[in-house]
Amino acid sequence: MKRRNTTTKEAVLAVLTNSKKAMSQDAIVKKLTVDADRATVYRILNRFCEDEIVHKVVADDGKQYFAICVKCEEKKIPDNHFHFHCTKCETIACMPTMVHFSTPEGYNVERINCVLIGICKDCS
Repeated sequence: MKRRNTTTKEAVLAVLTNSKKAMSQDAIVKKLTVDADRATVYRILNRFCEDEIVHKVVADDGKQYFAICVKCEEKKIPDNHFHFHCTKCETIACMPTMVHFSTPEGYNVERINCVLIGICKDCS
């Protein structure tokens, strides 16, 4: 579906593109160079997920983080990959590791959300 381009949409995409890690909605709003309410940013982020521009990570605390999908493609990170949540710097990063798992007969996994929790290499 063709979506119209807006200044806010471009600003959200710019913040995500320039980020090296997944970001929460609050962090994205703080970095925006345009005025935008939280509801608008939330809708934009969910549309980006629908259009496979970004992927959403739900962390262990229930908070949602968003990362641009292009970075995963450039680094050859597979679709089903782990994420790492650093408890010290509160960042979430994509891990370039393929997820291997098995499920009981009759279960068909469509997508996964795996988050490892600890201290990242930058904070160690």
